[in-house]
Amino acid sequence: MEANASHLTERPFDGQHVAVSGKLSLLTRRDARALVERLGGTFSPADSARTTLTLTEDELCRAGGLPDAETLKGQYYSSKDLRGMYPVLRDDHLRYLEKCGLVHPVAGRYYSFNDLHVVKQAASELELGAPLNVAMRALVAERDGQLAFDFQPPRADRPPARVVTLRAASGAEPPGTGLTSPDRDERIAAANYTMAAKFFLEGAELDDGDDPDLDAAAAAYRKALMFDPLLVPALVNLANIHYERDQLVEAEAIYERAIRLDAECFEAYFNLGNIHHDLTRYADAVSAYRDALTINPDYPEAHFYLAVALEKLGRSAEARPHWTQYRELAPDGEFVQLAKEFETASTTQQ
Repeated sequence: MEANASHLTERPFDGQHVAVSGKLSLLTRRDARALVERLGGTFSPADSARTTLTLTEDELCRAGGLPDAETLKGQYYSSKDLRGMYPVLRDDHLRYLEKCGLVHPVAGRYYSFNDLHVVKQAASELELGAPLNVAMRALVAERDGQLAFDFQPPRADRPPARVVTLRAASGAEPPGTGLTSPDRDERIAAANYTMAAKFFLEGAELDDGDDPDLDAAAAAYRKALMFDPLLVPALVNLANIHYERDQLVEAEAIYERAIRLDAECFEAYFNLGNIHHDLTRYADAVSAYRDALTINPDYPEAHFYLAVALEKLGRSAEARPHWTQYRELAPDGEFVQLAKEFETASTTQQ
């Protein structure tokens, strides 16, 4: 029985007395009853003579648009898992979080990776002795007044990786291009490169600091690219400006062009991974972050966001070494404690 939007709209169990065969392992009996009734049916004991439709628990979950047992166990945290991670929490605390709209459990008692941030905060408040209602008010205020963490900090606090200088190069190639094409020196005259470098450095100065002039910086990078269309650092920083302005389509296209020109451009791979993550293309994000780490394995944020993307794909075992790497490379980093907790959680799930 496949679940889709039309099934839900048509109330597929209308007029049916629905029984669930076998032992319930994901849903409570109350959850199963509520799901059957939401789909238009009447919940019936398995041995009732009135039963007109018998389903397995997985079939009922799919009919209601819920993950099946294998998916839930692999990608979600049960209430038991959370109580093990945060002993101060009780089931009534979790129910209160749900009532306040702060967490959104699946199948009644399974929590997603994104719910863990709220659960952690609630546990921290309770450990400090805060009354439950006070802790909940603080969490609601954060939800309504700030951007929740959701493992995607506000873009202003997560600037893309920039290129701030032109890399030195040797031989006949103009200095600092970062390109390896053997015929590049034949295509770009030294005078043009000098002008391109001048405008690149002007742009880098304009988009730096606490009060950058992004319009002027973008204009400078475009001028640099007029003189040298293959100047990868200018492409990366121009793409960064599009990214900061939430112009993700434009930024993605420019990062991809930078990668075609320079297969070793760490900044383009890392920033492209951020775009894939923002657009919930987590498998693509994993690929881009892995490419970035192949070039620069000591960049802590690449390990952090790779771990996040892997967790969101339900691949906690693969994420665990990257939580560790982030903590080791950035012992004073902003998300060290969170990395430690999720590293522990992924170990617990094994």
